[in-house]
Amino acid sequence: MKRVVSTALVFLCVQSAEIKAQWVQLEGTSGMSVQCFASSGANLYAGTHDNGVLLSTDDGANWVAVDSGLTTLNVRAIAISGTYLFAGTYGGTVFRSTNNGISWTQMGSGVTYPFVQALAVFDTNLLAGTSDSGTPDCGVFLSTNSGISWSTANSGLTERDILTFIVTGTDLFAGTDGGGVFRSTNGASNWTRVSSGLNNFIYALAISGSNLFAGALGAGVYLSTNNGTSWTQVNSGLTNTHVQALAVSGSNLFAGTNGGGVYLSTNNGTSWLQVSDGLTHTSILSLAISGTNLFAGSYLGGAWRRPLSEMTSVKQLSVPLPESYALQQNYPNPFNPSTTIGFSLPHAGYITLKVFNPSGQEVTTLLSQELSAGRYEKKWDAASLGSGIYFVRLQAGSFSMTKKVALLR
Repeated sequence: MKRVVSTALVFLCVQSAEIKAQWVQLEGTSGMSVQCFASSGANLYAGTHDNGVLLSTDDGANWVAVDSGLTTLNVRAIAISGTYLFAGTYGGTVFRSTNNGISWTQMGSGVTYPFVQALAVFDTNLLAGTSDSGTPDCGVFLSTNSGISWSTANSGLTERDILTFIVTGTDLFAGTDGGGVFRSTNGASNWTRVSSGLNNFIYALAISGSNLFAGALGAGVYLSTNNGTSWTQVNSGLTNTHVQALAVSGSNLFAGTNGGGVYLSTNNGTSWLQVSDGLTHTSILSLAISGTNLFAGSYLGGAWRRPLSEMTSVKQLSVPLPESYALQQNYPNPFNPSTTIGFSLPHAGYITLKVFNPSGQEVTTLLSQELSAGRYEKKWDAASLGSGIYFVRLQAGSFSMTKKVALLR
């Protein structure tokens, strides 16, 4: 039996509906498979399997179809270069729009294989990656004139089934379905395989500072700190290793999986937390950061949105796993207006971290989510509250502990 610990404070029984921080499914996308995102200013674009391109100008609250001229509605990739918007389609090569997607023109002259899986912009050039296993005509195509014409750029590619691109400085990386990762340092004139220690089926790539990440189907996430020369698997806490999407926000790395929802790492993949509360469609095809939100595209579940602050405001510490549950005293205490609250979890589980006033009324919910075992810190900004005594309560299964805190304004 778990030991229940609390202070002498007795809370009054207050009826209230618990509001959980969670994902929200976006209206107008339900039932669709959202395969890619791109954003420019207030415009957020979503490419879908059979519904073309959708546009939202209000952070995903509302969507409109912008697919006039698209002869193929299976959109696998979207890229933005200046005033041009490009869509890579599965069966119709590449389309370009000069009016935010209101109308499209096919621009695939020279793309000899029409199944475009990936797009990337570097300098004023555009890359298209085509994908269909076993077909020699697929590979990388390069346009130097905004998509008007294309030429093959396959020199050095021993695997031409291209699934994803990432660009960092003068380096181009291509993830393939069966050949790992290839790198070009000369504008796609030639490619070199850089896959030492890496799984061969790379569905996603991401850059965070000097760190390069690769998401692999069935093998989780890999990290390279030397520009792809060698790779290390970083999967602790990643209980689903079928990674299909990656996204970076500052020091935060997100992974979208096939069947496991979304995971977060705040320490370059050393450890992972599942952040899938409310996400009822857990096969994630795409991820994107736009403004203060993380967007996820799911298979047949449409687009989803969750504020970054809900997931990234809790920090997991790189220390040995605790042997018992605990809620530490906040520091500083007294505080004005923010303080840090530490707690320990010896087992994974659903936890809540809430603040109450002396009358037992809930003031705010700081955390309400599934966390893996570990030691954590949560920063609380109480700028909207007045001076006084408050009580912070950690609840994890049958365990409960409360600490008194003092806000002095």
